Amino acid sequence: MTYLDKLVRKAKSEKPTPDVVKRDDAPKKGERVLLQEYGNVKIYRDFEDPMPTYEVPTPHYRGDEKVLLDALMEIAVSVVTVDATALTVEEKKKQYYSKVIDIIDQTPELNIPVNAKEFFANAVVQEMVGYGLIDPLVKDDFLEEIMIIGPNKPVYVYHRKHEMLKTNIVFYDDKDIRDLVDRIARAIGRRIDTQVPLLDARLGDGTRVNATLPPISLEGATLTLRKFKADPLSVIDLVNHGTMSYELAAFLWLATDGAGAYPANILIAGGTASGKTTTLNVLASFIPNNERIISIEDTAELNLPLNHWIRMEVRPPSIEGTGEITMNDLVKNSLRMRPDRILVGEVRGAEGYTMFAAMNTGHRGVMGTVHANSAKETLVRLNSPPISVPTIMLDSLNLILMQNRIQDRRKGLLRRVTEVAEIISSDGANPEVRVIYSWDPAKDVIYSTDNNSVYVQTLMRFTGMTKDAVDKEIEERVKILKELNAQQKRSIDEVTSVTQGYVQKKRALL
Repeated sequence: MTYLDKLVRKAKSEKPTPDVVKRDDAPKKGERVLLQEYGNVKIYRDFEDPMPTYEVPTPHYRGDEKVLLDALMEIAVSVVTVDATALTVEEKKKQYYSKVIDIIDQTPELNIPVNAKEFFANAVVQEMVGYGLIDPLVKDDFLEEIMIIGPNKPVYVYHRKHEMLKTNIVFYDDKDIRDLVDRIARAIGRRIDTQVPLLDARLGDGTRVNATLPPISLEGATLTLRKFKADPLSVIDLVNHGTMSYELAAFLWLATDGAGAYPANILIAGGTASGKTTTLNVLASFIPNNERIISIEDTAELNLPLNHWIRMEVRPPSIEGTGEITMNDLVKNSLRMRPDRILVGEVRGAEGYTMFAAMNTGHRGVMGTVHANSAKETLVRLNSPPISVPTIMLDSLNLILMQNRIQDRRKGLLRRVTEVAEIISSDGANPEVRVIYSWDPAKDVIYSTDNNSVYVQTLMRFTGMTKDAVDKEIEERVKILKELNAQQKRSIDEVTSVTQGYVQKKRALL
């Protein structure tokens, strides 16, 4: 049996490793413990390796089979045409497959064995229509990120349950990574080469892509895909994951809709991958459906089940260096679009000044995210270049929601709202922060500090509600969230339908 025959047989039927045990405790010497299995995916932990391994059936093209595949790819790319506008991805794959089989039949000089035709045709289609070797990873909904770090190194993934994993997929040639990056860039009308060695963009399905080429990345091309979650997390998910409590969720729900009178201006602060955008998406889903929402993002990630929502995204400069549209341009433009709500994906520069100027001229319910490590640091960042919000404008911000990504030795990776702080004006001096909710790391709970809330007092003034009435309103919303959880209604569509219905009913009674 030739090596090619063995490769084809392996691709058709991947046999399980014989010395695998399935157990919850740590592996013993010489063992592999199967942690999870679903579809074609197997996740193992080895005794010798602290990082688990994510394995899928994958051919490793090297030597003669790689030369053969490259030759077939070159022919297929030059002669195969498909009416892409009228086809789904699956229909495209079927048409490409049929035409590649025809090429194999009509090109005997390739010397592709009869029993290998199907294997090579599938390999070519996967390269032309999909993502090549990482195609199975892109299709796995349990993966948050896919990371190619260079040739002759394993591809890494971030799994929603098992966190960072290395895979059994390896790109042996830097050219193969560059070809994949180049195909992705061309598909979205972008350029990446030695003159422009960075790519940061969003694919049609919402996936965020970042790629680098030498000389920026010294050991070869890299590619990072942050996958778009088709089913975004809801407030029920955040409660169940421990990110926030029922009481805090109900308070933020009330602050977001403002009881129809005084929505809070809120910034969500935190580090990279702390869950800021997810929390912003959850809070934005509480905005009443009769309001006009405009979101502005560097790379569009928000996914709201609301009707009157306009999404805007920055545009990088063209190859000639012209045509750039910045966050600040879009925030300024949004003010001319009669918005009820403005959502700014990430405040980093001059758009912060424009956003605060909008707050100070009467826009309520403005929300956004910012990188910072504490509520106090958030104010310093806002007040300093390049954001440069004047001190006098800062007290138009009602709440800072601080979110952190924590590696707990007992529970693993946690994403937690660690504090909710209010901005307290101090007569022209630098404003202060007052923490109204704080996280206890020992008990892993977030609790009310019982500090008097300035926002609640303002809400009372605008609505005519008493403090007892506000507390009762929060209790009622806690009850609704608990009922949703008890009924196992957790999708953002289901949850939003109930929360919107509650708010509409309240307004009808006024």
